[in-house]
Amino acid sequence: MRYTRIRSRGSRTRFTHLAACVSEEEDGFTVQVRLYHEVKPENCAWGEETADSFETASAMLGDLAASFAIPQSHVKISVRMANSRDATRH
Repeated sequence: MRYTRIRSRGSRTRFTHLAACVSEEEDGFTVQVRLYHEVKPENCAWGEETADSFETASAMLGDLAASFAIPQSHVKISVRMANSRDATRH
């Protein structure tokens, strides 16, 4: 996958953290991300992408974290569902 809407300052940027929000929309999911370096706050990038399913959104985030070698402990994801009970098994 190629994410075209990621904006970065600088050409050789190293990121240490990923913060993301996955929001359910009428026709799919919106994935908003922010990549940053904890010690060098000027090293940051952000972007927004759409996904047709929650699984695709999750894969996008996994690929993004892997491509910048960001460990799972430095990834923060929030999920906003239109109706959280619709996606929950009881």
